[in-house]
This record gives sequence, C-alpha cells and structure tokens, in this order.
Amino acid sequence: MSEDENRLRLGVNIDHVATVRNARGGSWPDPVRAAKLAERAGADGITAHLREDRRHITDPDIEALAETLTVPLNFEMAATDEMQAIALRHVPHAVCIVPEKREERTTEGGLEVAKDENRLAHFIAPLRDAGCRVSIFIAADRKQIEAAHRIGAPVIEIHTGAYCDAHAEGRFADRDAELERIRDMAAFADSLGLEVHAGHGLGFETVGPIAAIPQVKELNIGHFLIGEAIFSGLDNAIAHMRRLMDAAR
Repeated sequence: MSEDENRLRLGVNIDHVATVRNARGGSWPDPVRAAKLAERAGADGITAHLREDRRHITDPDIEALAETLTVPLNFEMAATDEMQAIALRHVPHAVCIVPEKREERTTEGGLEVAKDENRLAHFIAPLRDAGCRVSIFIAADRKQIEAAHRIGAPVIEIHTGAYCDAHAEGRFADRDAELERIRDMAAFADSLGLEVHAGHGLGFETVGPIAAIPQVKELNIGHFLIGEAIFSGLDNAIAHMRRLMDAAR
C-alpha cells in the first residue's frame, strides 16, 4: 500500500461556528470562512449538518459551501424528503445519513438501519445515482453493519461517542472494551467491502487509537476542534489533530 493510500483523511465539521453565530444573530462568525481556513490547515473535507430546525448550519450556508469549497463537502442529513431534495439540488461529494431528534443537543447514537432497511434502501438510491458518496452513521454493531451493506451503502461511519465518553468519565475498562468493539467491527465492515469512517466526540486524547485502526479511512471531527480553536486558533487545532492522526498511522 502506498503512503497516499494509507493516509487517513480528516473531515472537519464546522457546524458549531454557525452555532456561535446564531446565538447572537447576524453573520459573524462565518462558517464558510472557517471552512476555508480548515482547508488551508490540512482538512481533507468539510462536514456540515443541516438539521430540520436549522439550529446551526442554514440553507444559505450549504449553498455557499457548495459554491466555495475546493475540498469535498460532506453533507450530514436525516433521511427525510426535504433533506434528500436539498442534497439532490447541490449534489455534494458525500452524504452521511444520520439519526436526528429535535430535542437532542447532538447526534446521540447511530442510525437504526436493521429496522428500516426497505425505506433507507429506496432513500439512498437516488443519492447514489446522482454521484454522491453515501455513508451511514451507525454504532459498532454487526447487525447494523450487515444492514448497511444490504441496502447498498458503500460507506459506514462508526459512532465513537461511547468510547470518548468512557474516556472522559474515567471508565477505562469500558473505554477499552468499546475500542476493541470498534476495531472488530471496522475489520468486519472492511471484509464486506465497505469503506469505514469514524467520528463523534474525538479529541486530542482519544484520536490516536481510532486513527491507528488500519481499516478506518476517514475521521470526521468538529465540536472539539471548534472548542479548541478558542484557545489556540482553528488552524493550530486542526494542524495538531492532523499530526496526531499521522503519527498514529
């Protein structure tokens, strides 16, 4: 395997730049400016989640990102007709299907694919036909991975939130067990021919063991980087995350 093939990609989620903007209203800080800065700092792609209630990223943000970016745009979205129409209008490089509840502060778990296979298969088909790389955000669970494979999703993104939460709370036995589960399920997904991504809650202390999993091709990291940017600047935060990922690889 060449060095380029082994390089782990970093997608930077800029949702919470928009969260800060929307807290006060107006146009500052601009998430598109943050996305361009992330590009220059080493991001391989930009992730943005347009939620049903538009709590952070807005429709004009998606339009501006689609027109401005030179790296791939990964459009996170719920499996609704409204979001499908928006994705088909802009045709981003990637679409990641995630669960969404109005009352949640962030995406709390993976998508329940196994119980909704038929609908999801029909939902992702036109996105794939349009040329979008479709991924499904799921827990490190064999049943969900098998279902994602059956519906024709070429990519899964494994939810790393439980692993990160256990680390933050000092539950190191739980953390290690969850890490082992992620490793096993990444290998299983790869054996089915799925491309494996991972994300949710990753920070400087937790990224290394996930980045070291050879089957993982891409990490998507947002909230931690935007928070760290307050103290060190977004470019420095991304550059340091990039160094940690490369060192683990």
